[in-house]
Amino acid sequence: MPAAELSALLAKLYQGPTEAVPWSAFLESARQRLDAVFVTLVLRHPATDRPGLIVNASTYGPHLPGEPSYSEQYYALCPFLDLHPDRLFSADELFGEAGWLAHPFYTQYLAPLGLRYILAANLVTPDGVECALFISRGHAGQDFGEAEKALLHGLLPHLKRAVDLHAALDVLQSERALYAEAVDRLLVGTIILDEHGKAIRTNAVAGRLLQARDGLYLADNTLHAHCPMENRRFRKILDDAAQAHALASSRSEVTTLSRPASPTPLSVLVRPIPLSYRTEDKARRPAVVVFIRDPAGSPRNPHASLRKLFHLTPTEIELALLMVDGLTLDEAAVRLGVKKNTARAHLRGIFAKTGATRQAVLVKMLLSSVVGMG
Repeated sequence: MPAAELSALLAKLYQGPTEAVPWSAFLESARQRLDAVFVTLVLRHPATDRPGLIVNASTYGPHLPGEPSYSEQYYALCPFLDLHPDRLFSADELFGEAGWLAHPFYTQYLAPLGLRYILAANLVTPDGVECALFISRGHAGQDFGEAEKALLHGLLPHLKRAVDLHAALDVLQSERALYAEAVDRLLVGTIILDEHGKAIRTNAVAGRLLQARDGLYLADNTLHAHCPMENRRFRKILDDAAQAHALASSRSEVTTLSRPASPTPLSVLVRPIPLSYRTEDKARRPAVVVFIRDPAGSPRNPHASLRKLFHLTPTEIELALLMVDGLTLDEAAVRLGVKKNTARAHLRGIFAKTGATRQAVLVKMLLSSVVGMG
């Protein structure tokens, strides 16, 4: 293969982990280069408790006609799963021509699709990820030659490295989604700004505040405080954070911002993001993060968590949440529609179950617990 063509193929191979359909471009290029009907990469083998994860490149497109590709049924029939890892095997080499044409995997799965020749490799990456590669040709083609096997054999180490990169990215994305959801549930708004103060990303909580112009708003994708006097101070904090980012400083700054429709101001923390040397457009590199907390907010859907953590009754849970919202015992009793003495009895029950001795201690305990993250 010419060097330029090999370089382009390797570029697609290492681009695979970042594609919406992993390795779709590489598999299609390999399919065309090898004159194959389809190329399949099995990234996760099907099991009784989980579906398989595969990617197809074929003359039919990503899905084979009339049949879920490499389903659990055909996975059980696949004769290539126990092969020595990191080696290529053709079906005719393993079973002989007559044996292969009589094999159930061929007769039940490949023959109805017009497929005749298959080249297979089981892969085990350095990080222990198990995957497999299958390349097939139709009856009009011929079996795979030594030059084609040599080319694929040279690509396999690169594919294994790329699979490990994909697995690492998958873990990072899962962790990022988990942390983002936890921050959302704690009702903490986050806004990521670039080095020029332009908003790059916002979470759902911040998005709602910005949409309502509740103390903060975006103008020309730039963050502003609602109050003009506070805005000058706030803009300076953001500019200082951007400069601290360029100096690799981690110094943070806190402030409060008044709101047009609420007496309770927003609590805001601005922090520079450490310099990143990722190969991304510098103009859009994350530089500053703004954390926003509404002190009057309450965790979402905490009832089940409170019941499990402290074994509170439904009425005790409602009373505890009203305490967290800042209501007095008298106000909470009115909200619950009970007498003050009844509310005081429920509060004694809450104290006994949580170990708190005062209302302030109870509120601090609930706010600092994992309830809001459930």
